[in-house]
Amino acid sequence: MFVNRGMCLNARALKPCQKNELGILMLMTPNRPTNSKFRVVDCDMHPEVPDTESLAPFMDGHWQDIMLQRDMVDFRTYNYPPKAPISARPDWRPVGGGKAAVSIDAVRRELLDPFGIDIAICNSLFGVQMLQTEDLGTVLARAHNNYVAKTWLDEEERLRASILIATQNPHAAAEEIERLASDRRFVQVTMLVSQELPLGKKHFWPIYAAAERHGLPICVHAGSLFRYPLTPAGSTSFYFEDYASQSYACQAQLVSLVAEGVFVKYPALRVVFAESGVSWLSGLCTRFDKFWHGLRLDIPWIKVLPSDIVRQHVRMTLQPLDCPDASTLERMLEHVGSEDFLLFSTDYPHWQFEGTDTLPPGLPAELIHKIKVDNPAKTYERI
Repeated sequence: MFVNRGMCLNARALKPCQKNELGILMLMTPNRPTNSKFRVVDCDMHPEVPDTESLAPFMDGHWQDIMLQRDMVDFRTYNYPPKAPISARPDWRPVGGGKAAVSIDAVRRELLDPFGIDIAICNSLFGVQMLQTEDLGTVLARAHNNYVAKTWLDEEERLRASILIATQNPHAAAEEIERLASDRRFVQVTMLVSQELPLGKKHFWPIYAAAERHGLPICVHAGSLFRYPLTPAGSTSFYFEDYASQSYACQAQLVSLVAEGVFVKYPALRVVFAESGVSWLSGLCTRFDKFWHGLRLDIPWIKVLPSDIVRQHVRMTLQPLDCPDASTLERMLEHVGSEDFLLFSTDYPHWQFEGTDTLPPGLPAELIHKIKVDNPAKTYERI
């Protein structure tokens, strides 16, 4: 049973630059298959590190001693509390307890085989970005990436991975991107959406420069450092509020990336918002364009409609799908003016749906192919 209620994608096939009935320019690409051999590309799944001891072989003796002295036996964050129902689907939780998605056998049995997935991108939420110590964050990010390469990528040819970086030090993060750039199994770079600064700030630009240089999208994934409130109205009381507020943070970061001129400076850069929802994009683009007409003196480097920049540079993973019904999602696709921004994802092992019903019934075959194959293939040149 598909639990995201009433979401039928049935956007009209429009020619490039055709206007819809709202008078909005639709920057569409023809609905024709790519030459990709893949059937399904999962753009967001989350294998876990069992514990920090697993990373010890990938750190030198000094840092192993630091981890022992600090008694850092595990490194979980509260982005997904272990006992929260949404953190792992019941049938994906190990019998007897423990973390879900910690073994390659479990990933094959629960995700790759039953869903018929040809390529799955591992997006780690290991909390290196939360550390106050820049050097330790950088060391742990490097150890984690080496662990992922050996434990996951070497063992399963269907897996790809994101480069985990410690954003406390953007120059060190850029060096980590450079270090792994030659391994084409790493297909993007992951950053959490809630940082200490808006992501458009020049503080982060060394990361974007390195990513663009190597054709790596930036994945802005739901998640927080938990040093500041997730909402512009202040701190929340419940995890429910934190989880629901991730989409607000995504909107703020998208505005920052566009307004600060990141895509002007790095015109080949793509940004993928993961686990952000999708329904908010339509309204944001409307406000973006409206206010740009009156306030573009503020950002003179933005020479075109902000929504045009979004269509060209921004992509979004599908789960958790948050449109309330089929007609709303169809209308949203038309209003945004593109079918290219949706990327298939399962969000494994997080609990977003039952069984293997990741997509609502009744989708046009050509749109399903775009979401599962064409759009990921165009977004991730390395797959």
